[in-house]
Amino acid sequence: MTEGVRDPARGTRDGAGGGLTRRRLGRGVMALGGAVALASFPAGPAAASAGHGRRTLRHGTPREAGLLAGHLRQLVVDAEAFLGPSPRHPWYAGAVLLAGRGGTVALHQPIGMAVRYAAYDEKTDTGVEFPADRQIPAADDTVYDLASVSKLFTSILAVQQLERGPLELEAPVASYLPEFAGGGKQDVTVRQLLTHTSGFRSWIPLYKAPTREGKLRLLWDEKLVAAPGTAYLYSDLNLISLQLVLERITGRSLDTLLREEITGPLGMDGTRYNPPASWKPRIAATEDARAPWSGLDRGLVWGEVHDENAYSLGGVAGHAGVFSTAWDLAVLGRTLLNGGAYGKARILRPESVDLMFTDFNTAFPGDEHGLGFELYQHWYMGAMATPRTAGHTGFTGTSLVLDPTTDSFLIVLGNSVHPVRNWRSGSAPRVAAGNSLARAVAVRPARGRTSWFAGTASATTATLTLPALDTTAGPARLRCALWWDTEPGSDVLFLESSADGGATWRPVPFTTGRTPEDPEDHPAGTATGWSGRVWHRLGAELPGAAALTLRWRYTTDRLYVGRGVYVDALRVEAGDRVLFDERRPADAERIAAAGWAPSED
Repeated sequence: MTEGVRDPARGTRDGAGGGLTRRRLGRGVMALGGAVALASFPAGPAAASAGHGRRTLRHGTPREAGLLAGHLRQLVVDAEAFLGPSPRHPWYAGAVLLAGRGGTVALHQPIGMAVRYAAYDEKTDTGVEFPADRQIPAADDTVYDLASVSKLFTSILAVQQLERGPLELEAPVASYLPEFAGGGKQDVTVRQLLTHTSGFRSWIPLYKAPTREGKLRLLWDEKLVAAPGTAYLYSDLNLISLQLVLERITGRSLDTLLREEITGPLGMDGTRYNPPASWKPRIAATEDARAPWSGLDRGLVWGEVHDENAYSLGGVAGHAGVFSTAWDLAVLGRTLLNGGAYGKARILRPESVDLMFTDFNTAFPGDEHGLGFELYQHWYMGAMATPRTAGHTGFTGTSLVLDPTTDSFLIVLGNSVHPVRNWRSGSAPRVAAGNSLARAVAVRPARGRTSWFAGTASATTATLTLPALDTTAGPARLRCALWWDTEPGSDVLFLESSADGGATWRPVPFTTGRTPEDPEDHPAGTATGWSGRVWHRLGAELPGAAALTLRWRYTTDRLYVGRGVYVDALRVEAGDRVLFDERRPADAERIAAAGWAPSED
C-alpha cells in the first residue's frame, strides 16, 4: 500500500570494474542533457563523514546533542495530542518518537498503545478495544511494520550493487530481467526505478493472482501510464521490480540480502522481514483488514505485514514488509549521516551515500528524489526540510528524516491504521515533530545575544517595523543580517517602505551575500526558499523621504513552513548620519513587532 505523496563510486579510476564511478555518472548526466543534476549543497554525507567517521549512538541529554530541551519537550506534547481526536479519531493508537543529533539520541519516547483494538466496527465507526489487561503500551523497543520505509532498504541494497559493479544505474531493467520488457517497458532504467520516473502507475493488486508466477506475469505485462523519464509517479511497482533485479544478479533472496548486507553488519537485531511468533508481544498491531477497505479479509493484522501485495508475496517485498524499531532505524540513519559507516562496519562508500542525498529529479520540481530517498519534502519533514534532507514515510504511520545540514535525525513510528486505515489522513504529526526538532537546533544571533525571529506559525503575517526616519540628508541605506529558510514560493519575506504613514507600501529591492564576491540581488524586495541556513549580509538603497517607514513582512500559507526568518543588526544611514542602530537601546525600543519576537536561539 503506497503512502500518499505529492501524490557509488567503484574507485577513482574510470573503468575499474562495472560499477558507477564519478566519471561515468558525469558522462551520464551529459548524455541526459542535464536531466540529472548533481547539485552541490553543503554538509552532504560524504563531506560530513570526514568529521563523523564511524560515530555510533548513545543516549544523552539535549545539551549533549546540541539541542534545545524545550523544543524536544514540545515535540512530545504535540505528538501526544494526536492520540486524541485528529480531528475526529486518533491519528495513531501509539508511537515511538526518537530524535537526536550527532552521536546523541536526546529523545526516545514511547506514547500511547502498541496494541489497543481487537476489531473495527464499521456500523458505528468505532474501535472495539481489547480488555485492559490485553492491551499493550508502546515501549522503547516496540517493533513496527515500516510499510514503504522498507523501500529505503531495497534502495541501499541496490546502491551497494551499483558500487560493487553488477548493477549499472543507466542500464535498462530488461537487461537483467528480460521478462520485464513486456508491455513496452524495455527502455525503463534502474535509475528510473529508484527515482519513481519509470512511468508505472502507483500499484496493482498482485494479491489477486493465486500464484507467485501469476503475480509476476501481471508485472511483466503491466503497461506504463507515462513514457519513461517524462513524469514523477510514485509507485510500489518500481521497488518490487528492483527486488527482482537484485535477486537475479545476486542469487540471494531479498530477506537474505537485508540480513547479510545491512542489518547483520550494523547490529540491527530488531529489523527483519517476517518476524517470528516470539516477537508478537512487542509488535504494534495494525489494521482489522476486511473488505471493502482492505483487499484481503485477514482480521486483525498483528505480527504480519499489513500491505496486501507484500503479504501475498510471502512477506518479503521490495516496497514493504520490513519490521523495525526506532533505535535500529536511528542506527541506519546515523550510518548514512556518517557516510556509510557505523562503528567497525561500512555498508557503503561516502560517494555512494551522497547519491542517495542528491536530487536526480531536477526535471520535476517539487518531487526531488535521490536514489531511493525523497528529498526536501515539507509535507512530512516540516521545517527539517532542506534540499539535502532525505527521508521516507510508510502507510502504517512511520517515517524517517535525516538532515545532513544539521546532522540531525528524526524517527516517528506509529500505528496509524490501527484499527482502520480511514481514521487518519495527512502527515500532521510528522510535520509537527519535524518543526520541533528543527527549532531545537539553535540559530545563533549574528551579533549579540538576540535577533528578531518571525516564528514558524502557518497562515500568519508577521511584521517587524522600524520607526519613521528622515532619509533626505543624503544617500540612505539599510544594512542588517538576514537568515531565512522558508517553504519555497509559498512563504515569502518582503522588505517594504512607506512615505505616507503606512497608507501605502512599496517594495524595497535589496542584495544579500555572505562575502563581497557572492552578492544576490532581490529586485522585487522578497526572499523565499533555501539560503543555506547561514547568516547573510543585507544591503538596500532607500528612497529619500521626510518620514520613511521600513518594515519586514513575512507571510505563510496554511500548510507547511520552513525554519523561518531571522533579522539582526539593523542599521540605517543617510549621508554621514546614523539614523537607526539596533545596538542603541533607545532605537531597539522603538521597533514595533507583530508576530516577531527577540530570540536567543
